[in-house]
Amino acid sequence: MVIEGNKKEIEAMMEFHKGNRQEGLRMQEEFASDFRTEYKEKDHCSCQKACRYHGNCKECVAIHRAHQEHVPNCMRPIINKKIKMLSELTEHTIANEIEAPKEILRKG
Repeated sequence: MVIEGNKKEIEAMMEFHKGNRQEGLRMQEEFASDFRTEYKEKDHCSCQKACRYHGNCKECVAIHRAHQEHVPNCMRPIINKKIKMLSELTEHTIANEIEAPKEILRKG
């Protein structure tokens, strides 16, 4: 089962956007049910960091909501994709003004 960009969940969101809430909810529950079955005993966490909360989304998200300094690693690709689209408005010149913290893993 693919989580990121899951076809069924994308179609569910299309139904929500069309105003078809009932169908969207039905499809969303179908995705959630498939997820529960598929990952009952498998690792589903996309985080590459060794972390005590790996795979425990509920506690991980609660911690990030509590300290509000940054988002969980698994959410970064989604947010970065949206930021990249916005950055296109200024030909990505913001990149010249950003320096990642030393603890961020960089591409070799």
